[in-house]
Amino acid sequence: MSDFKSNVKELFAGCLTIPNLLSVIRIMLIPVFAVLFLQEHYIIAIAVIIFAELTDLFDGMIARKFNQVSALGKILDPIADKLSQISIVIVLIIKYWNNAIKYLFMFFIVKEIVMLIGGALLISKGLRPVAAEMWGKVATTVFCIVMIFVLGFGANGAFCQYFKLPDWATWTLVGISAACTLASLLGYIPGFIRQIKEKKEDQ
Repeated sequence: MSDFKSNVKELFAGCLTIPNLLSVIRIMLIPVFAVLFLQEHYIIAIAVIIFAELTDLFDGMIARKFNQVSALGKILDPIADKLSQISIVIVLIIKYWNNAIKYLFMFFIVKEIVMLIGGALLISKGLRPVAAEMWGKVATTVFCIVMIFVLGFGANGAFCQYFKLPDWATWTLVGISAACTLASLLGYIPGFIRQIKEKKEDQ
């Protein structure tokens, strides 16, 4: 019990920072975006998700520049990223339900489930999930740009009266994002295997 209390205390030590506040705001904006978009308030919804993604950019910059990196922030930031991505994908699956591209969108959810299982396995062995590598950051950036573009200019998008993406272009953009996401997922495997092997060697 004392170990649990000390771990919790360590987790929340120095947690009152601007980056953590921005991460919390980002998490709170996720259901706001989803409800607005599903109620067809497209422009406001897209503005909300763009603002949310900008907080992701600024919280990292602030944390590094002002040395406000914290243990809680290292957990909050990826949680906010995953929740944001999942909410966008679910909205798009609903939006494109009668289009075969919905299966491509589902790939992103499968990736998060695999990551969740892998992370849970590491934690169960007393290890910490590996941090995002370069491909992880690239995949997240590409995902945000592509999906916001699809939300804006895809079928029945917020701005499709001005410009509408043809189906082949939507497939291409989402396919590029899926390829980056797959590369990111594969990039975690060496670190995952290394941690498992090191754990076995220490036993």
